[in-house]
Amino acid sequence: MGTRIASVLVAMFLVMAVVVGFGCGGSEKTETEVNARPVSADSQGAPSASDEKVTLIIGNITDVTGVASTAMEVINMALEDVVKYYNDNELIPGVRLKVLSYDTQYDPAKAIPGYEWLIEKGADIIWTPVTLAVRPLKGRVNSDRMPLFTAAAGMEDLTPPGYVFTLGTLPQYEAYTLLDWIAKNDWDYHTKGPAKIGGAAWTEAYSNAWFEAAQKYAKAHPDQFQWVTGYLTNFNFRWDTEVQGLKGCDYVYAPCPPNIFIREFRELTDKGTFLGTDVHAAFTGMFDSADLWDEADGMLFIRLSQWWNEEGTIVDLTRKLLEENHPGKATEIRRNGCGYLAVENFVMMLEIVKKAVENVGAENFSPAALYDAARNFTFVVDGVQRYSFTETKRYGGDCYGIQRADGQRKDLFRVDPGWHVAVLEP
Repeated sequence: MGTRIASVLVAMFLVMAVVVGFGCGGSEKTETEVNARPVSADSQGAPSASDEKVTLIIGNITDVTGVASTAMEVINMALEDVVKYYNDNELIPGVRLKVLSYDTQYDPAKAIPGYEWLIEKGADIIWTPVTLAVRPLKGRVNSDRMPLFTAAAGMEDLTPPGYVFTLGTLPQYEAYTLLDWIAKNDWDYHTKGPAKIGGAAWTEAYSNAWFEAAQKYAKAHPDQFQWVTGYLTNFNFRWDTEVQGLKGCDYVYAPCPPNIFIREFRELTDKGTFLGTDVHAAFTGMFDSADLWDEADGMLFIRLSQWWNEEGTIVDLTRKLLEENHPGKATEIRRNGCGYLAVENFVMMLEIVKKAVENVGAENFSPAALYDAARNFTFVVDGVQRYSFTETKRYGGDCYGIQRADGQRKDLFRVDPGWHVAVLEP
């Protein structure tokens, strides 16, 4: 049981934290081939008045039946809904989009067979929420010159800059930016001295990178922060040692799932502000089910997207798509966290496709045209440059919002209305 949960959570850390998934609507058919688990999902939306459209296929290298399938399901749902929205509203002139999915069962050895199957079936765009698939695919997509869009990737996957584009961010920049914000807005180090900071997590690349970055930032700014320690453990469900070691901290990065740690920490001390990211925001449903909002009160979250209770072009669209396509589950999906907010990632990806079509025409769409559009792309939302790619930059996120858990209102709320430009150096 513990191994299964650990595997699912490692997937979520690097897929931008989708925890609870729900069934996708629409028709599906399954095709079976030797050593393959393809899943074909036709997401074309309502019929078009024109028969002259070019069909572009989005190849989705995902997990439908493996240990991360529950986490991936809501991402697949969001992708289907965004594709339907673009088709129904003809947002890419001359183009009709279709999703074709391949089930890797969360096995990285099946990433390349899945990629090959999708290419054979005519995939024009490759996307994967399975971060473990990125490493084996990197060399292949670079060789084929086929852009690969993913929810998250490590620095080593993005350097030197090639054909892998992550629509998210890097944990190092989250850490630098959050600590910079805390020093300027939440902790009076001039009066109180440096804030003590530490954390605990299961052993995986995301948290390790976060801790290393936080430690570097504290070392570079000893007047602002004192790094205590970052515990990395092998998927245990008791945090006695870690809680004892961190009880004197002013800021504490919580592990995921956070429920046991937060409860044990608060039983020992009421001191310390918990820190989290999109990974942790995927677990807010646990705050409901475990009645932990009082204990989590004041927890700070650094995130790329707006939260459900905010207003803006993309989050308004997200609520609209959720209510229209899944009205019976909309409240539950929102309360369970940030998974369906992946709509923002898919809008950005399809805007890159749109730019490529505008550049060369629907009939001339190609991987080369998509690559040229992606590597010179800026995504401005409500007047703010939120994402971009350049000749050398392969991670999307340019700025973050800071939200805080409110125990009384049982939700996350924006601390201030501004967006904070990513801090790239400690």
